[in-house]
Amino acid sequence: MIYLYNGNIHTQDEQRPIVQEVLVADNRIIEVGDGAKVKAAARGEVTSIDLEGRTVLPGFSDTHFHFYEWAANYENINLAGTASFGEMEGAVAEKAASLDPGEWVLGNGFNESDWPENRMPDRSDLDRAAPRHPVCLWRCDLHLGVANSRALELAGIDRDTPDPPEGKIARDGAGNPTGVLRELALNLIRNVLPAQTEEKIMENMKRCVRDLHALGVTSVQDVRLMGGKDGAYALKLLKRLHETGDLNMRCHISLPGEKTDEAAALGLRTGIGDDRLRLGHLKFFADGGMGARTAWMIEPYNDAEYGMPLTPVAEIRTAVEKAHAAGLSVMVHSIGDRTNREIISMFEQIENNLGESPRLKHRIEHLQMVRPEDLDRLADLSCVIASCQPNNLSLDVSMIDQCVGERGRYAYPLRDILDRGIPLLLSSDAPVCDPSPISGIYSAVTRRRMDGTPAEGWYPDQRLTVDEAVRGYTVTPAEQSGFADTLGRIALGGYADMIVLDRDIYTIPPEELKDVRIDMTMFDGQIVHERE
Repeated sequence: MIYLYNGNIHTQDEQRPIVQEVLVADNRIIEVGDGAKVKAAARGEVTSIDLEGRTVLPGFSDTHFHFYEWAANYENINLAGTASFGEMEGAVAEKAASLDPGEWVLGNGFNESDWPENRMPDRSDLDRAAPRHPVCLWRCDLHLGVANSRALELAGIDRDTPDPPEGKIARDGAGNPTGVLRELALNLIRNVLPAQTEEKIMENMKRCVRDLHALGVTSVQDVRLMGGKDGAYALKLLKRLHETGDLNMRCHISLPGEKTDEAAALGLRTGIGDDRLRLGHLKFFADGGMGARTAWMIEPYNDAEYGMPLTPVAEIRTAVEKAHAAGLSVMVHSIGDRTNREIISMFEQIENNLGESPRLKHRIEHLQMVRPEDLDRLADLSCVIASCQPNNLSLDVSMIDQCVGERGRYAYPLRDILDRGIPLLLSSDAPVCDPSPISGIYSAVTRRRMDGTPAEGWYPDQRLTVDEAVRGYTVTPAEQSGFADTLGRIALGGYADMIVLDRDIYTIPPEELKDVRIDMTMFDGQIVHERE
């Protein structure tokens, strides 16, 4: 048994919101409260931990995480912290110098809208940085990438290459590719990358789990990328980890929406599995991203046209109706305000025509830019909920101001979503951005970039309280994932997934939230992380 005492334990249980002590046996919470009662319930060998007044929360759940992709790209250059165009070039050159000529230089996470130069790289920039290597860098939103000349040549991309379905190859005035690839055009590069072994990816998955424990994350929902063929493969690797006892994480894994017919024919249902590995939703893509100017808009961008639907809504509706009838829940990637209007209309028709939902509700992923009148319609639906990523907000402030101006007031409307009674899941969308829920809580509460700007917050009327943000990473994910009785709260009979913070997030100034650290993480009754 493990006896935790002298704590500031926020249980997220309305009956007993704050207690001082918790007793854990095996992987379950068997007593919570204050004083002698909890300690008296202990039997046999007991490990006692003095929390010294520190704050305890349920383990965080990240309900939109590209876990397989994060593991597969674990050793790529991390460009998320680059502060300028020149720093990005230097990182590429440094990585190239460490590799043999001809080896791929891959990177993720650049955000040109926050660089002083505010300039998108192109093939010639990457040619200069790594003249003897094929290079491809993915923008932070994963909807756009930039390849150099060697990479384009290996992928067979030249002036005569047509745009692939649901993808765009950017070209200069003479028709030559600039190196910028949008949406599924990036798969032309992915298709020629060297394959990694199963063992390598599984080892990276274990490293990723340890990293997540250090961030207080004990549950993830692994979400597929558009056009990816890795859904079944990711499930296979996670299943192998589970069988060997190495999956120290609760994981729901999604499947790509194009597998709807096969999943239904096999009799698969959302939620099948056990407490560590379950089948999640089917994933569909209705549009792209605002950074790539491929999110579908009601009015044109300030610096581009209207974006585009990636999959026709009628096609998505047909597949969702099949999934709904088969007991398979769906999640639909929907960024632009036109897309969200269309997808909400789709779910209205489905709810009116098909009745009772699958076991878990459908989800609109991102709901990034949505008009108030469309949120009103969403609030009237019972079959669908919202999934938003406050960490992306911190990345997108400059980009959204640039591409839509004052229409940015419709972006990331977290307060409006909650005030309408729509269940709200919060998540990171990693590796699109920082996987830390603490960073997400900071972003949701302050609506600032990680450097603290703007000081008054970006459209501050949409801020959440700390408790609302915490619930978005704990209680609501548990309730909407079929674990309402065992996860998301520190309560009798629940799984012993808890985290200890180095300070009280409920009382510190909001600007200090981003500096909070996880002192300890307990998963399934075992201490899996302790901060030095």
